[in-house]
This record gives sequence, structure tokens and C-alpha cells, in this order.
Amino acid sequence: MKSAETPLKGMLLLDSGLLAGSFFQRAVVLLCQHDAGGAFGLVLNQVLDNKAEEGVLAELPDAFKELPLHQGGPVHPSTLSFLHSDVFLPDANVLPNLSLGHSLEALFELGESFAPTRKIKLFAGYAGWAPAQLEDEMKRSAWLTHPASLELIFDTDPAQLWQAVLRLKGGKYKLLASMPEDLSSN
Repeated sequence: MKSAETPLKGMLLLDSGLLAGSFFQRAVVLLCQHDAGGAFGLVLNQVLDNKAEEGVLAELPDAFKELPLHQGGPVHPSTLSFLHSDVFLPDANVLPNLSLGHSLEALFELGESFAPTRKIKLFAGYAGWAPAQLEDEMKRSAWLTHPASLELIFDTDPAQLWQAVLRLKGGKYKLLASMPEDLSSN
């Protein structure tokens, strides 16, 4: 695990099992920004029941209206963010070939471009931490970290993502992955 002083941008944060009963129970968060000013992330494994066109107040490009809408976090649930990936993104700002965007204009540009290898996820809301807040939570072992990958972000079933990443971590984390959500049902 990276130390609390090391920026965690591009890492996945996973509920370590200590966040039961909170919004972040069994959450997997992609940390998109992390510096002295705080942190910004998107929850990857909480998909809302409605399609993007039903859950976003603004008009969306036709190419994205039927996409699932993810609950990116508890902060500003009406805020739209998106992750997009392609084979080559020279201006990627999260990981190689992965960018974070917030503007409808940029989303429309993506919708008008023909890129058969493009992948995109839309998010309502986000996870945010004030300066030193995430570091404090890391010191209390609330979060586990794991390197993010395009495959985990786009190709793993969100309902299985938390367990899948824990299994990748191996060892004692495989046991955590197999535990029921409600321990009283065990």
C-alpha cells in the first residue's frame, strides 16, 4: 500500500470492511485527483436504476443516452462527470489513455466522434475529501488501495468489482471478498 503522503491519483480505493452502514460500504472508488488540496474520486460499482437520459437533466448526445448512469458519490448528486478511454489519448488526465471530464461540450464532442475503441462511463455525483481527510481515513485503515486498470474500470461487472479486486490482492483479502455483506446472516 502507498503511504498516506504519496498521491493516490490513479489508484482504486476499496472499503476495507470498516465502512459498513455508510455510503461507501463495499465501494470501489477511482481516485482521479489527489493532492494537498484534497481528493476527488468516482465510485465505480454503484449503478443507478435509470439510463443516463433519464437521470441527467441536460440533453445528452444520442450515443450516450442509453448508457447506465453510475452513482459517482454522495457529493453533488446532480453533477455530471464522465470517464472515457480509447486506444490513444494523448491528453489523458487520470491514467494512460483514461480521462476525466465534466463538461457537456466535451461530452458532445466525444459523442460526435467515431471511435469504435472508445469506452465511456457516466456518473452522477462524486466522492470528495477535504485536505488531509483521505489521509486520516487511510491512517485509520478505512480504505485499501489497488492499482486501477482500464479492464477493472470498464470490463468488470460493477456488481462484482469489489470482490474481484480483493481476489486480485490475494491472501487475507480473498477471505474478505467471500464474507457476506450482513455478517448476521452468516
